Amino acid sequence: MEPIAFDALDYPIGNSVKECHSQYGLNFQNGHFYLPDYCPFGDFSSFENAATILEQYAQMASSFYIFGNLPDVPSSIENKGELLCRQMILTTRSKHPITETIIKLGPEKLDDLLGLVSLVYPEYFKAQTAAMGNYYGIFKDSKLVAVTGERMQMNDFIEVSAVITHPDHTGKGYAKQLVTHTANAIFDQNKIPFLHVSDQNVGAIHVYESLGFSTRKKISIWHLVKK
Repeated sequence: MEPIAFDALDYPIGNSVKECHSQYGLNFQNGHFYLPDYCPFGDFSSFENAATILEQYAQMASSFYIFGNLPDVPSSIENKGELLCRQMILTTRSKHPITETIIKLGPEKLDDLLGLVSLVYPEYFKAQTAAMGNYYGIFKDSKLVAVTGERMQMNDFIEVSAVITHPDHTGKGYAKQLVTHTANAIFDQNKIPFLHVSDQNVGAIHVYESLGFSTRKKISIWHLVKK
């Protein structure tokens, strides 16, 4: 068995759209992007013709995000700033206890999912994001109150994403249980879970560390907006 190449995580968008998510991706030679209805993310393996590539993508997505190093931004696009994140990985199954009923969210639950996301986490989750992987939720009184799912996917890795709890239901341990369930479901696919979290979100970092995640590296996410 060949060793896992963790450096694939240095270019998570590029490697996802070249491997498991080619049907959702765009490749401009050295610039790699998701179709904006799925995920308005991109990264660059080199900066040749980067300004032209950014302008092309900005015609499709007026607001989008670049992971990793940022090329020079053309005057037609505004750089709204950098979010420094930790890229964290989990290399062994989480043993955190699961006491809640967790269900896989099928198409019939899409409206519930989009409703919760629009309340808590609207900027990164788009109309087709749920098609990128499996999503799992906890319901209380027939209402979706917490969710976690899968987003970027490579041959060896799947990103844990959309760790969302309704504001009226925080502090009950739902996120820990959902992340545990989602991460272990990724291990069941013989892949390694990873995630991105703001370097300033100390509470979330502590939660992930308590589940066994460790920081692999810090990675910048740049918000660009078409003028």
